[in-house]
Amino acid sequence: MKAISKEAIARMEKVPRLNLVNSCTGYKSTNLIATKSIDGQSNVAVFSSVTHLGSEPPLIGFIMRPTTVPRDTYKNIKETGYFSVNHVTVDMIEDAHHTSANYDLGISEFDKTNLEEEYKTDIEIPFVKGSPVQLYCKYVNEYYIKENDTIHIVASIEELFFDEELQHEDGWLQIDKGNVIALNGLDGYCLPKLVDRFQYARKDQPTQSFFKSE
Repeated sequence: MKAISKEAIARMEKVPRLNLVNSCTGYKSTNLIATKSIDGQSNVAVFSSVTHLGSEPPLIGFIMRPTTVPRDTYKNIKETGYFSVNHVTVDMIEDAHHTSANYDLGISEFDKTNLEEEYKTDIEIPFVKGSPVQLYCKYVNEYYIKENDTIHIVASIEELFFDEELQHEDGWLQIDKGNVIALNGLDGYCLPKLVDRFQYARKDQPTQSFFKSE
């Protein structure tokens, strides 16, 4: 196997270094985070850092890049306290990727792509139309990461929306049925497919498949 040291990585040119380090950790979630400012301007941006933090209470987190430049998503979340997380499907990838373009503060990516806003009853924050799994989230806390000047946002899931055909009887969502995309690095969009699902692991007992035991 090829070996590259920390020192060698530091000497690499910027783009190859970004590509290498962003892809070496494996597949990441791909989500569109939608927000709205207090004056009614909507915004949507692609994120690959949304993660599950806990189920009781239901919490998620994501990483906000350094706010040394204007960040509509961060500004809007701090102003209103709410945002939506929307899974990206294979049909959305071109537009989802385009939301990472560096538009001026106040320009809505909904206006620059074919992504459409969708609204739920009594919720003022937009969702992304066509997303098979959508989370309505409330800002809870943030933690500054001094090592690279980023912010870890922590939020609660206030309401969950999803296509019913994705859910199994035990509550589990099989998101590959919704053609949900994963991200390899910064710009490699992948369509994962379920291989197997295993029951709770118990010591000194063979691993049991959910499907093979049915």
